Amino acid sequence: MDPITRTLVQFSHALDSSDLSSEVVERAKYLLIDYLGVAIAGSLTESSQPVYRMLARSGSPGPCTVIGAGSQKTPGSAALANGTAAHSVELDDTHQAGSIHPGVVMFSTAIALSEIQSDIDSGQFLTAVVAGYEVATRLAMALQPKYHYELGFHPTSTCGVFGAAVTAAKLLRLSEEQMLSAVGIAGSMAAGSLEFLADGTWTKRLHPGLAAQNGIFAAKLAAEGFQGPTTILEGRDGFLHAYSRKPKPELVTLDLGKDFEILRTSIKPHACCRYMQSPIDGLIELAVKHDIPPEQVERVEVAVLEAGWPLVCLPRKRKYAPTNVVDAQFSMPYGAAVALAFRAAGLDQFTDENFHSPQIQSLMGKVVLQKDKRIEKNFPEEWPAIVQIHLKNGKHFEKRVRYPKGDPENPLTWQELSAKFHSLASRVFPNTRCDQIIAAVREMKSPADLRKIWKLAASPDALSALPNG
Repeated sequence: MDPITRTLVQFSHALDSSDLSSEVVERAKYLLIDYLGVAIAGSLTESSQPVYRMLARSGSPGPCTVIGAGSQKTPGSAALANGTAAHSVELDDTHQAGSIHPGVVMFSTAIALSEIQSDIDSGQFLTAVVAGYEVATRLAMALQPKYHYELGFHPTSTCGVFGAAVTAAKLLRLSEEQMLSAVGIAGSMAAGSLEFLADGTWTKRLHPGLAAQNGIFAAKLAAEGFQGPTTILEGRDGFLHAYSRKPKPELVTLDLGKDFEILRTSIKPHACCRYMQSPIDGLIELAVKHDIPPEQVERVEVAVLEAGWPLVCLPRKRKYAPTNVVDAQFSMPYGAAVALAFRAAGLDQFTDENFHSPQIQSLMGKVVLQKDKRIEKNFPEEWPAIVQIHLKNGKHFEKRVRYPKGDPENPLTWQELSAKFHSLASRVFPNTRCDQIIAAVREMKSPADLRKIWKLAASPDALSALPNG
C-alpha cells in the first residue's frame, strides 16, 4: 500500500499561503465568522459551564482566549473550552462527504496557538486551518460515514484529532518528520463515542474540544522528540482499518492538491443534526408556500438518509418523546414538528418548553419516518430529502430537496451569514460589537489583526486590554 500517512503529511507540511486561491481564503474567513458566532452563543449553554468551572479550578491560566467567557487559559485548555462550546448549539459547519464538523476543531486549535506565537499572520493562520480541514475531511470520506457510524464513532472527534495535529504542527512550525510523528501520536487519541444518543447527555459536545486539545498535545510532544508510528493511517492496525468495516484508503490522497475540501464545507441554518436539515428545509418551504396551519396536518412523511437513520430516527421511543435539548437536536420527529409549528428550527425552537408543548407532541405523533432509495444515489456527496404533508381536507404536498440551505451548491450569502452571526453573537454582545467582529475577520492580515479579533470575541470588557481600546 502507498505510504498514505507520509504523502498526506508531505502535502500538509509544504502547503503555503501562496497556494491558496482568493476563493479558498474567502471561504476560510466565511467559515471563521460562522465558527465565532456558534462559539459565542455556545458559551452560554448549560454544558459549557462545567468545562469553564473545571478549568477555573485547575489553576492553569495562560494567554489564550476562552471565547465569550473572557477568561484566558493555556492553549490546550482554551481549545478544549472553545471547541466544546462551539459544538453545543449544533450550528457549526459540516463537510457533507465526510459527515464531519471540521471548523469547530480546526479553528479552536488555530486560535489558541496563534495567541502564543506572536508573529503568526492571517496567511499562516488560514493555511494551517485549510490543511487541517483537508486532513480531517479526507480521512472521514475514506472511512465512509455510514460504516464509521455503525461502529459507534463520531468522525468530528476521531478524524478531527488528525486535522488538529496538522494545524497545530504548522503553527508551531514543526519539521516534516515532526509533523509525521504528531499525526502518528494523534492516532492514539482518536476517540469519540456515539453512546450519548442513548440518554441525551453532553459528551458529543465535548468531542471537538478534546480533538483540538489532543491535536495540540500531539504536536507539542512531537516538537520535543516524541515519536509516533509513520504508518498510522494505512498500517495493519492503523486508523483506516480499525475504524471502518469498508474503508476506501485511496480517497485520502485522491486528487490531493487539485482543490480544497474547505470549499465543499456547508453551513447549518438549523440548530440540529445535519441529517435533519434537508427535511426541515422542505417542510418549512411547504408550510410557507401553502400557508399550512399546523392543526390541519393529518400526516407528515419524511424520507431520511440511511446513514443518519440511527442518529435521528432510533431508538424510536426516544425520538418521538425527547426529554432534553440533546434528544431534540437528534430527533427527526421533533425537527419536523417545530418546522411546521414555527416555520423555523433555530435555537429558540430547541427548548424544554417546546418539547413539552402539547402542539409539538401532537405533531411529532403525525410524523412517519421512511427510507427511500431515491435519496441514497449520490450520498455522501449529496444529502437530499423527500417530505410530504397530508392535510385533513385531503390535500397533499410534496417537496424534494437536493441540496439543503447552507451547502456550497445552495449557500448562505454573506448577508445571510451576517444575519446568522448576529442572531447568535447578539446573545452575548451588542450589535455594534457583532459588526466589529465581522469587519475584523474580513479585513484581517497582520498578527495584530488576529489578536484584535480574539479580544473582540472574548467578553464585553475584553477590549480594555487592547491598545487604544
